Amino acid sequence: MDQKRKGEPEQGMTRAILDAVPHPVFTINSNGHVADANVAAEAFFEVSAPLLRRRPLSEFVPFGTPLLGLIEQVRRRGAPVNEYRVDLGTPRNGGERVVDIHVAPVNEHPDQVVVMLQERTIADKMDRQLTHRGAARSVSALASMLAHEIKNPLSGIRGAAQLLEQSADDEDRALTRLICEEADRIVKLVDRMEVFSDERPVEREPVNIHAVLEHVRTLASSGFARHIRFVEDYDPSLPPVLANRDQLIQVFLNLVKNAAEAIDGDQDGEIQLTTAFRPGVRLTVPGASTRVSLPLEFCVRDNGKGVPDDLVPHLFDPFVTTKPTGSGLGLALVAKIIGDHGGIVECDSQPRRTTFRVLLPMYRGKSPTQEEN
Repeated sequence: MDQKRKGEPEQGMTRAILDAVPHPVFTINSNGHVADANVAAEAFFEVSAPLLRRRPLSEFVPFGTPLLGLIEQVRRRGAPVNEYRVDLGTPRNGGERVVDIHVAPVNEHPDQVVVMLQERTIADKMDRQLTHRGAARSVSALASMLAHEIKNPLSGIRGAAQLLEQSADDEDRALTRLICEEADRIVKLVDRMEVFSDERPVEREPVNIHAVLEHVRTLASSGFARHIRFVEDYDPSLPPVLANRDQLIQVFLNLVKNAAEAIDGDQDGEIQLTTAFRPGVRLTVPGASTRVSLPLEFCVRDNGKGVPDDLVPHLFDPFVTTKPTGSGLGLALVAKIIGDHGGIVECDSQPRRTTFRVLLPMYRGKSPTQEEN
């Protein structure tokens, strides 16, 4: 009896740990039935663990899926196997569900194997973030070239136009002013792009993200978003983020401005700012030998018209914009700044619910180099 009682807390701890894992994890017995499943597995298959145990796994996955063959392979070989980008979608769980599959034997129970599914949403997010960084590097090279090859000739063009204006009649003077204005506009565009070519290390320190968001909200409420209602949902226990405060203000001011423009004068317009701790997301970043944990989640959500589906995958690429007069550099700059901080930024857009989500590492009381490693 004492031995049984001694083991019960350990079993309870094991169950608590499994249920805390954000990925579906379940075991399969020799009959092909689910022996046990964590909470994430119940959510993935959209059935309770008792119902999962009563029926063979084959009834909950698509016909001919590689998953069943992987399980048998693990039983024969006694070694773990992986398979990537497998669609386990069925009418029961809502269509396409692309996952990475990890199957391994359970040494303590030779008749069972354990299966873990990792949905590709996170993995694809990492791939897209690397694409955003590559795009930012392309803009960096382009910005350097533009600064040297365009600004100097533009200065000469503008000077010549000013000289012509002095001896021109009223009709021609309008044309010389147009030349000067267009030259100034191009210079401003080049100046905005030059920030992409700044490769200096980012100076970071522990930053209170709530102070940053409050500062951004105050600026927005007194200016471009004065007629929009703000809703704040903050986790007060959130630790500091390792970041550059001024650059974070620039990032969130840009995201809030985009949200305000998406609402476009709607009387029911609302922008929601949220912060949360989300353990489990890890990313390999340039210059780091190991993957970095990104548990700090900051969201800017609006109830505007949303982003067209065809633009969402390219939203952080340079020169991609939904605005008639936009340059398409604002979100590219956001992606660069967040990437320089070792984080990721993503957009989930639906009509009346568009969310820009920023994931960043937290401050642990170490130097930035130590923090990233």
